[in-house]
Amino acid sequence: MDTGLPPPIPDDAGELLDRVLAPLLQDFEDSFARGLVLVQHCPDRVMDAPSRERFRQRLEQASAQLAAARALRSAAPTPMALDMDLIRPWHELVVDVWGLSAALRAVGIRP
Repeated sequence: MDTGLPPPIPDDAGELLDRVLAPLLQDFEDSFARGLVLVQHCPDRVMDAPSRERFRQRLEQASAQLAAARALRSAAPTPMALDMDLIRPWHELVVDVWGLSAALRAVGIRP
């Protein structure tokens, strides 16, 4: 009989989900924090002031979204994944942080 509900999640699925998501979310947090440091040390010859401000805002917004996602997962009574539509921009931002880091290293800045 089809109830229209998704099948129940196995008891160990929540543990697996936490083992996968916890380090991923920590990596995002670390990358966003690193990005903020890089933006602070970024000269105009690497990125102009308006671009740095937009980048800083993106990092702060992503950090706030990450904190909210963690809070929701903690408050949920059952294991909860995160939607790829939420995570995809975070991945893109991490790649942008790597790009900024490379650009800074290219001009001899290693904050």
